[in-house]
Amino acid sequence: MAFTRATGKHRAPSRSHILTRKGAQAAGVAALAGGGVIGSLASPALAADAELPYAAPDMADTGLNQAVTTDLIAERVGAQARAQGREADEDAALAEAQAKAEAESIRKAEARLKAAREAKERADREAERKRLNSFQAPVAGSYVSTSYHAGGGMWSSGSHTGIDFHAASGTQVVAVGAGTVVEAGWGGAYGNNVVIRMNDGTYTQYGHLSQLSVSVGQSVLPGQQIGLAGSTGNSSGPHLHFEARSGEGYGSDIDPVSYLRSHGVNV
Repeated sequence: MAFTRATGKHRAPSRSHILTRKGAQAAGVAALAGGGVIGSLASPALAADAELPYAAPDMADTGLNQAVTTDLIAERVGAQARAQGREADEDAALAEAQAKAEAESIRKAEARLKAAREAKERADREAERKRLNSFQAPVAGSYVSTSYHAGGGMWSSGSHTGIDFHAASGTQVVAVGAGTVVEAGWGGAYGNNVVIRMNDGTYTQYGHLSQLSVSVGQSVLPGQQIGLAGSTGNSSGPHLHFEARSGEGYGSDIDPVSYLRSHGVNV
């Protein structure tokens, strides 16, 4: 017995109908790409979709073509995102390394500046220490005109208890080193005189001054003016009488030339 099929029933979709559906799918994918969902990967995905073999009616009916296209786009979008993530990580690592290098460079530069500053401060302190501990002649450019322990009736002790430096009246007289003034005024046979207790515990005396420039209790530095040379007291003419002593009182005198030379002064 023969069966007949009713006209127009159970026919497979025509080729034109399938192409129309695929065109709609492509249009939908293109719309997603234009909206920024899949970006620049939409076109390759569409191209892949276009290369799929002609779909059978059953495949068209189940939407397999669209599923394959969507999976491919998702895979490519994921790959691009991962690549961008790696690039971002690399950029961040590079920026961090550059920041660390710059910070280290700044740290080293600051360390060098600090070391240089500390070295200069040490040098300045050492120079100041040497200056404070330095000694010099009481009259610049002069010479000893009367030696230590020279004999004669001019001295009550029978001999010269100091040395005389040649100096015209009004010549500047300076402290031979750092110390504190313990006497400044009239000293009998010494005339106007200054006595300084030196920082090393010894004493120095400057006699026959025409003028005083310091007062008792005042601290003086090496080379600081303490008065002007003259001929006051028991003196035969303008000069500076200079004494070095182990103590403040008369009679504790020591050789002034040896004293000055022991402190680096050439007399």
